[in-house]
Amino acid sequence: MMKLSSALLVVAISLPVSASAASWEIDPVHSNVGFAVRHMVVSTVRGEFGKISGTVVYDEKDAAKSSVDVSIDVSSITTRNEQRDGHLKGPDFFDVQKFPTMTFKSTKVEKLGKGKLKVQGDLTLHGATKSVVLEVTGPTAEVKGPMGKFIMGASAEGKLNRKDFGVSFNKVLEGGGLMVGDEVSITIDLELDKKDAT
Repeated sequence: MMKLSSALLVVAISLPVSASAASWEIDPVHSNVGFAVRHMVVSTVRGEFGKISGTVVYDEKDAAKSSVDVSIDVSSITTRNEQRDGHLKGPDFFDVQKFPTMTFKSTKVEKLGKGKLKVQGDLTLHGATKSVVLEVTGPTAEVKGPMGKFIMGASAEGKLNRKDFGVSFNKVLEGGGLMVGDEVSITIDLELDKKDAT
């Protein structure tokens, strides 16, 4: 009985997650993770992280069998202002010396309608892990790229409170407002390269 159970376990592990699932790799050159946050109550500062990598498993027949695993180099942050970028990389904000990487690993994928998904996952940032939800448009239909590989795209939006991750630095302005807002809007645009089947 024990041998039979062990054999069944080996077979189950070796089977693919789903016959209709495909694995995709994030193309870092054509992908972007952007953010926006209120500044001094009067304007919005936008920035992005230039280095992103990871994989997406997408099952077009059963979205629940899909998954996302993304890694972002926090030191690649840019807001088009060198002094501000240096401050953001320091201990007051991201502290990239201690926490160089941000990761997102999906825990649940749901289909919301045609061309829409909801992806819930664990975001690890600044040493803290919290659940966040992303509203996804796509993925697009796959097409054959100029290099012969199949590619597809997707975009996502979400919001988070930076204080939930211990990024709480702020200053009170003369009028009583805060220099930096707590809510951060996230926008993600991905181009994905289909992995060769093994």
